[in-house]
Amino acid sequence: MKVALVHDYLREYGGAERVLEALHEIFPDAPVYTAYYNSESLGENRKRFAGWDIKPSWFQKFPFANKLLSPFRLFGPVMFESFDLSEYDLVISSSSATHLAKSVITKPGTLHISYIHTPPRFLYGYVTSFNYKKHWWTRLGGELINHIMRIYDFEVSQRPDILIANSKNVQNRIKKFYRRDCVVIYPPVDIPAFRLPATDYRIKAVDRRQKTEDYYLVLSRLVRGKGVEVVVEVYGKLGLPLKIAGTGPELENLKKLATTYNLQSTTFLGWVSDEERMKLLANAKALIVASEDEDFGITSIEAQAVGIPVIAPASGGFLETVVNNKTGLLYGGPGQVTVEALTEALQKFDPLKFNPQDCQKNAEKFSKERFKKEILELVNKNLK
Repeated sequence: MKVALVHDYLREYGGAERVLEALHEIFPDAPVYTAYYNSESLGENRKRFAGWDIKPSWFQKFPFANKLLSPFRLFGPVMFESFDLSEYDLVISSSSATHLAKSVITKPGTLHISYIHTPPRFLYGYVTSFNYKKHWWTRLGGELINHIMRIYDFEVSQRPDILIANSKNVQNRIKKFYRRDCVVIYPPVDIPAFRLPATDYRIKAVDRRQKTEDYYLVLSRLVRGKGVEVVVEVYGKLGLPLKIAGTGPELENLKKLATTYNLQSTTFLGWVSDEERMKLLANAKALIVASEDEDFGITSIEAQAVGIPVIAPASGGFLETVVNNKTGLLYGGPGQVTVEALTEALQKFDPLKFNPQDCQKNAEKFSKERFKKEILELVNKNLK
């Protein structure tokens, strides 16, 4: 059986790329077709893709491709339609922020399965990192382009034989915008990497309640829509210790906001390695999240895998990943992720009420092994 993997683009590392990695572990000989590949922008994560057979589109050779990738989304289907996938029996595409990957054309006898992280947020009114409505001219141009792209998006979403949603939340979006049924397979989390005491810093679950460090943690890209500004303001007013790991265009604005509240205990850590990430989680009081329309929320699973609770909005994917009052505390709701709501949640929060074993048991439902098993079952069931 000849297999090909298709991914929107490879220039950053996040949840979508973790899914791609897991798919590549299932099918290690499969080439990866992508619109654009920039190993330099991946930083240390470039090592993860070393030795892969990566086949970028014609756009790879386009002058200033890295800067033009976002506006060239309009031509996304053309990039992927240019790939010749006629020799493959199975094609698995992974579409995240854009509609690109699922637009590939396959021959009638090829099974095309598309893993949808979400219908493009910028096309359907969800908050995104880029505010194209900031100026009237960008708003006018953006709305016109988005209208065309919504038509494209609907049409190319009919091409795959099977759609997979990464959550029930996204499953509902697919039904609404694409008018298609789909199956749900949750993204993979490397649970053993977070649970096993493989390094000196790892704190065993039974000792967690006695740990001495006393800080709350944010793990997030620092962009619009993640709600980190709400967290910074709340902690500024309450004077609670906060560590923020992540980078993005909102970093300087958040630092200024923290200074406004004279919050000396807020620490901006910037980019952190996987090892540092796990160390931060292992020693945190709780993971704090304020993104209202999160598609899934993989960091909430990583936190629970370590054994710490999550404080997150009662909306989006967190309704599926966090068990309220057992593995975390849900607050607010759609349109209600506010300073007041988070403040009230923190005043109620008591880390001693959460059993680390409960958190870890819940995280097991989202393991990488479970993901691989469900993907293979789906493939074997439908491959002609």
